[in-house]
Amino acid sequence: MSAADVAARCEELLNGFAPITLDDMGAVRLMNRVDQKYLTSTARLAQFLDALAEDYFVQRIDGRAWADYRTLYFDTSELDMYTQHHNQRLARCKLRARAYRHSQSAFFELKQKSNKGKTRKKRIAINPDRLNEALFLPEVAVFLRNNTAYAPIGLYEQVENSFRRLTLVNKAMTERLTIDCDIRFFNHATGRTGSLGSLVVIEAKHELDAPESTALRTLRTLRIQPNGMSKYCIGTVLTNPAAKYNQFKPKILIINKLTERT
Repeated sequence: MSAADVAARCEELLNGFAPITLDDMGAVRLMNRVDQKYLTSTARLAQFLDALAEDYFVQRIDGRAWADYRTLYFDTSELDMYTQHHNQRLARCKLRARAYRHSQSAFFELKQKSNKGKTRKKRIAINPDRLNEALFLPEVAVFLRNNTAYAPIGLYEQVENSFRRLTLVNKAMTERLTIDCDIRFFNHATGRTGSLGSLVVIEAKHELDAPESTALRTLRTLRIQPNGMSKYCIGTVLTNPAAKYNQFKPKILIINKLTERT
C-alpha cells in the first residue's frame, strides 16, 4: 500500500470515530497517570486505528482531526540539556516554545524529569507570533529565573521541529492517545534539516490503576513495543554532526528499521 493509500485509509477510518471537542478534553484529567511511547510506521497506523473506532473519540478542531504543531528547543552553546539526556542523567530538563497552530496559541515550557523518573511540566502563554523571540520576552525571563538555573543570555535556538498530531480519548475518559506523524527538523545552529520519514510516534497516557485498554491490547497484538524517543535529541543527532550521539545509536537503528519497512 502506497503512502497516499495509507493516508486515505486513515482518513476513512477516522470518519468512523465519534468526535470530541477541545473543551470536552478538559474532563480527561489523568492526575495519577502513566505515560508510555511506542514507535511504528505509517503502514501500521491504519491497522491500529481500525481496532479503536468503537471505544475512542477523536479530537476535532474546526472539523479537522489532524493538528499542526511547531516546537523550538533552546539549549546552551555546549548543548547542556541534550548532553544530560545523552549521558542518561536521571534529573534533567528541556526548554521549548511550542505553537499550536490550530488554536493560534503558544507556550514557553519547562519539561523536568526527576531522579525518580517522574516528569513534570510547567508553562506560560506567549504570543504565537514571537516564538523565535521567546528568550527576549520579559515573562520568559521571569519564568526562567523562578524555575531554572538558566538565564536567557546563556540560551540559544537549537532544534525546531514540526509534526502533525492526532489525539484520541477512550470513552471511559481514562486514557488519552497522541499520534505524531510527518516529523521534520530544522537546526538553527547548523542550518541543517532532517526528517523521520514514515515514523509514527504513539504516546499513551492513562490512569495508573486503569484496566488494560483497547489501545494497549491492540499495540501488543500488532507487536508494537514500548519505545521512548526524545524529538529534541533525535532531531539534534540528525542535524548536528558535532553532537555526541553514541547512546542514541540503538534508537536510530530502530527508527531506520521501522521506516525501511514501509
